[in-house]
Amino acid sequence: MYSILPAAVSILFLSYGFYALASRGFNRITASFFLLCITTFFWQATWAVLFQTEDAATARFLVKFGYFFILFLPTSMYHFLTEITGKHDERRFVHSSYALSTILAIFLLFSDLVVSGYYHYFWGSYPKAGVLHPIHVLQTAGIVVRGIQITYESQRIALAEKRVQLHLCLATLGFFALSGIDYLCNYGVDFYPPGVIFLAAALVFFTIAIVNYDLFNPMALAGTIAHEMRTPLAAIRIQATGIASYLPTLLEGYRLAVENKLMPRNINDRHLHVLSDISSRISDEVHKSNVMIDMMLASTSMERPEAITFERFFIQACIAEALERYPFEQGEREKVSMSTADNFEFHGSDTLLIFVLFNLIKNAIYALKAAGKGDILIFTRTEDRRNLLCVTDTGPGIPKHVLPHIFESFYSTKRQGGAGMGLAFCKKVMAAFHGSIECESVEGEFTTFVLAFPAL
Repeated sequence: MYSILPAAVSILFLSYGFYALASRGFNRITASFFLLCITTFFWQATWAVLFQTEDAATARFLVKFGYFFILFLPTSMYHFLTEITGKHDERRFVHSSYALSTILAIFLLFSDLVVSGYYHYFWGSYPKAGVLHPIHVLQTAGIVVRGIQITYESQRIALAEKRVQLHLCLATLGFFALSGIDYLCNYGVDFYPPGVIFLAAALVFFTIAIVNYDLFNPMALAGTIAHEMRTPLAAIRIQATGIASYLPTLLEGYRLAVENKLMPRNINDRHLHVLSDISSRISDEVHKSNVMIDMMLASTSMERPEAITFERFFIQACIAEALERYPFEQGEREKVSMSTADNFEFHGSDTLLIFVLFNLIKNAIYALKAAGKGDILIFTRTEDRRNLLCVTDTGPGIPKHVLPHIFESFYSTKRQGGAGMGLAFCKKVMAAFHGSIECESVEGEFTTFVLAFPAL
């Protein structure tokens, strides 16, 4: 009877962990959540067996086996919170906590310093604390406090939907912390450990966060933010148009006033030049922001590919439109050339392909800036059973250890502004087109992305 609840909770956590991976793929958030779920599963599943065990040797094995996962459980919760809040600077503390848990795990496996046998209570056997066990308790307390702190700080500045997600994470953390009452049983207090009840309550909040607020899809929230940004950007564009209408008159009045000594010359020539061009600069920035929003919305649309209508398009027209619409900065367009002798057709979405090209061009330009040299070539060619679109740059290339990970969600090597979603989006688009995308690179020489479309 005492094993029913921990067995049920363990199965639910295991199911949630696999659901996260199956529904959202492998990324930092789902991986950390799966780690949290798997440690909780082994903890509760082991206790479900332990409570029914009468054999002394089996009980000694189970208390150590189950406690091995308990040692890592608080850190896995902390790990998950750092990913869901985006507090990446906390990772060094996460790694340190995992290191301490590993040291305690070694003592657990090869000595009685962490767990020293077990108590036999009315409801079954339970681990007995060793002399090093208080270190684990203190580690857990510190992690809980820090986890609450970073989650609370994040929700204070988060937008509405993200704030609700973090509130639910706080509630979940609170119930996980309450499950720590089970530590009393490690020190001889004879009562049925109620921690499993608090874990069941934590599952309720996880369910709400996952089902109602799409906890594992940060791009859904990004799409909401992107839509909200349309209005202020439109207002800025209108204001820029107004500035463009009246600023020349104001500047001419200033020039005449200075020439006729009606006022001192307070603005130097360089600043006057900047002011005369400011409206077009604002318009350019608004255009760039709108392009980024379009790319973000395209990324969120790939979460529902069934809602996208596919037709036949010529590849040359898509490339030309991408080059015309991309917000190049000064001197960048001249570095890009194209050769589209093979103007094949593909079945898909011209809009999505244009945003794929935007991502590849953006990455290539970033690489050229990092190398301080190079050019970009976009070209096409046809084969027997497929058509190829290639984007190549002669920048710094991609290191061998990085290359296998570039299409993973949230993986980025950029020091600033890299969300790690661009190439993952490109891969999803090409899969939706029943095609593929591959990367060839030699460090220090070139990088080429090859987009393969099925021949029509």
